[in-house]
Amino acid sequence: MNKRGHVLNAVFLAVGLGFILEPAGDAATFRTVAAVFVPLVLGALFPDVDTHFGKHRKTLHNLFVLGIVAAYPVYFSNLHWVWLGVLSHYVLDVLGTTRGIALFYPLWDEEFGAPVGVPVSSDFSDAMMLAVTAFELTVAAGLVYVLPNYLPDLSGSLPV
Repeated sequence: MNKRGHVLNAVFLAVGLGFILEPAGDAATFRTVAAVFVPLVLGALFPDVDTHFGKHRKTLHNLFVLGIVAAYPVYFSNLHWVWLGVLSHYVLDVLGTTRGIALFYPLWDEEFGAPVGVPVSSDFSDAMMLAVTAFELTVAAGLVYVLPNYLPDLSGSLPV
């Protein structure tokens, strides 16, 4: 996926999560959208920093990096929701493109992808991005409404 696709995915994901977490459509919904918007976009762009150093779709496109980013809110009380932007970037690259990513880099160089992806330059890349975003929001809604006992306490990361 290109940068435009990753940014649009993060924007749609932020708006969708705002309504999933605060479905009333009132000020609380828009505060939630605002709280997740910038971190999701920043997280969605972060993995592509490896286009300027290292190996693209390897250096910053792996589970080790996701683990580090996901640990920030736990250990440093900042960067809430950035991990979700990074995760959405990975999901978009794995499901939405033909190439995939090296999930276990630097231990293993093999790139993993799904057989349903399209080339990055395809005329169908926007449609694929929308399909992957819908899938991500479906999973998020399932976690919030079907499996809430498995979610971490998010009260400290959302605005009051």
